[in-house]
Amino acid sequence: MKSKQTYRGTFCILTLLLVVVFLINISLGSVYIPFSEVIAGLLGEGASKESWQYILIDYRLPKAITAIMTGGGLAVSGLLMQTLFRNPLAGPFVLGLSSGASLGVAFLILGAGTIGGVAGGILLSEWSLVIASAAGSFLVMLAVLAVTFKIKDTMAILIIGLMFGSVTAAVVAVLSYFSNAEQLQQYIFWSFGSLGNQSWNGVFILTLCCVAGVALSFFSSKSLNALLLGENYAKSMGLHIKRTTFIIIIATSILAGSITAFAGPIAFVGLAVPHLTRQFFTTSNHSILLPAVLIFGSLLLLICDTIAQLPFSEYTIPINAVTSLIGAPVVIWLLVRKRKLLF
Repeated sequence: MKSKQTYRGTFCILTLLLVVVFLINISLGSVYIPFSEVIAGLLGEGASKESWQYILIDYRLPKAITAIMTGGGLAVSGLLMQTLFRNPLAGPFVLGLSSGASLGVAFLILGAGTIGGVAGGILLSEWSLVIASAAGSFLVMLAVLAVTFKIKDTMAILIIGLMFGSVTAAVVAVLSYFSNAEQLQQYIFWSFGSLGNQSWNGVFILTLCCVAGVALSFFSSKSLNALLLGENYAKSMGLHIKRTTFIIIIATSILAGSITAFAGPIAFVGLAVPHLTRQFFTTSNHSILLPAVLIFGSLLLLICDTIAQLPFSEYTIPINAVTSLIGAPVVIWLLVRKRKLLF
């Protein structure tokens, strides 16, 4: 077991590494901008070219902040789900939130194509996909919370969440089958996930949601530690299981729902990062794991985004493809090694 002082040093190194990767992410892209100009633009002095300043402030900086919020939020929500269900393969979307968001977007795209004209244009405005995705996630969250009030067994909640996901995925499949090629293409592009094209208003709302979800998670850190010992032992310690489960599901819903609404369904970050963090920190104490997965998740998604934008090239790769290519081998490696996952 490492000392608290050693953990502090590790957190300082990880935070410094996060800052370095953040600056590298902003510096690289299809348009070359000298590093000195990047620093000048970020410090408010302004880049020497107006086009550089616009790219930095209105495109790359919001995208990098979105990557930090998305990676950290998904990693924290994944840790919450794995602890609540004591299942190493649980992720932030096991409650069906991602499928609910997909259903909302599918209804919007198909509905807008059917309505057509001015009404269809309004439905496919800048904020429409965000609102539709958030509404779909919110409806599934309400259904899961309603089940939570009636059922005490957390494994039953997990199974019901998966069933909600299956039902919504089936409806999406039916809508996709009856949509035309253009509508299907638009839906597929959304499902790839995207950290770019975020306005500052969108980044602000996403940041507020992530801060709220992470704050609830840190508030529940002692309860999460108790849950690791089993529900019966947690009850003997005076833990209110139903209330704790409710708070954890609310936190996960806020994080996963808001991130899916603004960035689309980002795969594997929430599943892989908690395992990587446990291997690195070798602890099950959530007072340490929560900030650790927050930093690790942000760091991982920033690196994935840097790779996805193919620096010095005009092409970009879907962020979901990069996270899956990195996340899937990690999960396979963990299963093959059969190491104890500290549950």
